[in-house]
Amino acid sequence: MRISHEFAAARAAAQHCQELTAHGMARGPRPEERAALLSAWRRDLARILAEDLSPLLSGDRLEVTVSEPESLSGKAALARIGPIAANALLRVGGLGGASGETALLTFDFATAIALTDRSFGGDGMLTASPPEQLPRSAALLAEEIAAIIAQAITRASLGDEAPPVGAMTSGEVIIRSESAARLKPFDPDAGAVLFTLDIANAEGCEWRCLLAVAADRMERLLPVPGRAQPHSGSRTLRPPASAAAAPFAAIPLPLHVVLAEVDLSLVRLQALTPGECIPLTMGRQVPLMLGDQPIAHGSIGTLEDRMAIRLTRFSAEGTAS
Repeated sequence: MRISHEFAAARAAAQHCQELTAHGMARGPRPEERAALLSAWRRDLARILAEDLSPLLSGDRLEVTVSEPESLSGKAALARIGPIAANALLRVGGLGGASGETALLTFDFATAIALTDRSFGGDGMLTASPPEQLPRSAALLAEEIAAIIAQAITRASLGDEAPPVGAMTSGEVIIRSESAARLKPFDPDAGAVLFTLDIANAEGCEWRCLLAVAADRMERLLPVPGRAQPHSGSRTLRPPASAAAAPFAAIPLPLHVVLAEVDLSLVRLQALTPGECIPLTMGRQVPLMLGDQPIAHGSIGTLEDRMAIRLTRFSAEGTAS
């Protein structure tokens, strides 16, 4: 015996047009939701930077503000940065094995030098005439700050989630160059968003840098609703900046010893000819100089058939520096 049944649908199956389905799947946050997420991202980024940059800048109590984004073309963003600056291409964000997004951070030379001065205990004031070439110490300091900002962007974007080891790509500096266009951070003909980061301390110093992101990548850097956001209690404390630690420890500093000094009149100087002898009086203690600054004194002698200086005392200014 064969028993068969015929089943009929209780009601017609729902049919959705392809346009409606595609629109629903591609829909992101509403404009008001995106504005709220962007505001939270800027607020969290400013708070994290105020905490994380402080040890690098002589322990200053910092106030950081992240401006509203300015929408412009990639070409206009590069023009705003200028042909020469301390630029760093950053990798930021990244979760679940994703490689993250790229962003461009830039300091003008005057700001990079002022921040370096402050990191070594100076006043950190901007100079009116910055050099045409960035000193190595300032370039290293700018890269260190760029790495801190890249990590701060990642934390602001991802919150305090604790994914498995290796699942999150920490913020980092990919490459740096004095030419922002050479880094190719975004398509010059496409849209970009530009943020101004203002950093200030209680002594009245203000430092400014620019953060530029391709417009189509900015959406992926905003925090996901419902994800725990960063808070100061969970951050990793950074040790205070030290001249004996990276990246400054490897910077070569040229020193010289002044054996004797002699005064000559302009008439005598103009009359000098090859073969003349000038008597020198060498003191018992000679200075060891760093530029024009004496950092120590010592006595002259020999060591393994070579002249040498035995250090006997350090100047008060040399010890402090």
